[in-house]
Amino acid sequence: MTALIDMASWVLLAGGAVFSVIGGIGILRMPDFYTRMHAASITDTAGMALMLAGLMLQAGLTLVTAKLVFIMVFLIITSPTATHALARAALHDGVRPQLDHDRRRHTEIEP
Repeated sequence: MTALIDMASWVLLAGGAVFSVIGGIGILRMPDFYTRMHAASITDTAGMALMLAGLMLQAGLTLVTAKLVFIMVFLIITSPTATHALARAALHDGVRPQLDHDRRRHTEIEP
């Protein structure tokens, strides 16, 4: 049974790491502030949840697991809230989302 739990925890840890790497790539590849922020926030929350779930399986039913649950709940609440506040502040500051017709206009070669 412990080998099965170990394998499941390593799968969760690896999945969380993959989500985090994809988020980092998304930050580099996305065209504007809002899509970069979206890529970072979604993959950050998913990667964190998977990694903490893997750590909970490794820890078993102990006080460490309870602390990890509190950390997960705190991060699940604060990460989207911080992303929302950052997006509202950027919009208030005048950073506008890049629309499809804006992107086409800048990429077309004019004669």
